[in-house]
Amino acid sequence: MADTKDDRRVVVIGLGRFGGSLAIELTRLGCEVLGLDHNPKRVQHFADELTHAAVVDSTDADALAQLDVPTFRRAVVGIGSDIEASILTTSLLSEFGTEHIWAKAVSRQHGRILERVGAHRVVLPEYDMGERVAHLVTGRMLDYIEFDDDYAIVKTTPPVQAVGKPLGETKLRVRYGVTVVGIKRPGTAFTYATPETVVQAEDVLAVAGRRDDVERFAEID
Repeated sequence: MADTKDDRRVVVIGLGRFGGSLAIELTRLGCEVLGLDHNPKRVQHFADELTHAAVVDSTDADALAQLDVPTFRRAVVGIGSDIEASILTTSLLSEFGTEHIWAKAVSRQHGRILERVGAHRVVLPEYDMGERVAHLVTGRMLDYIEFDDDYAIVKTTPPVQAVGKPLGETKLRVRYGVTVVGIKRPGTAFTYATPETVVQAEDVLAVAGRRDDVERFAEID
């Protein structure tokens, strides 16, 4: 399914090192980003970089409502040092009915609590950098690894045009400049993809290529 306009709107709460880099990358990827933080200096720093930025106490439901936060389908809680605020903010987003909540955790225990109060995916920054997570927030990508020289590998679901066809007939390399290097069926491990491999809708593909090319591939229907 193609992204709707609402899918490209993301609220990032907490503009520290992780949240700030993620918000900037989301903006680069074409998202409308609302950046929130309790620190006026941080908000001022990002004011010209993001679509919108505001100073707010993210544990105040009324304050978030005034900024239309409940209308966002995607949210990232990047609060780090204040664990209580992180948990309360995540809980509020869950109460708002936010469909996709990503939350930064400072420990695995913190992460488990975030999951209990409503986070759909917990991020541990020592493993997940902000730029990488930005790609996962935006679309069909399930994982994203960028190497030197502008090269990346993504794990993603297949586009409709490739379903039901052998990979050799899809001509994905010619059309999009990417190579399907692996394929995973439900309940099985990843295996090498061949030109004879028939893609199914529920498959997960490992796709390699230039960063811009794999990003574009993950955006198509």
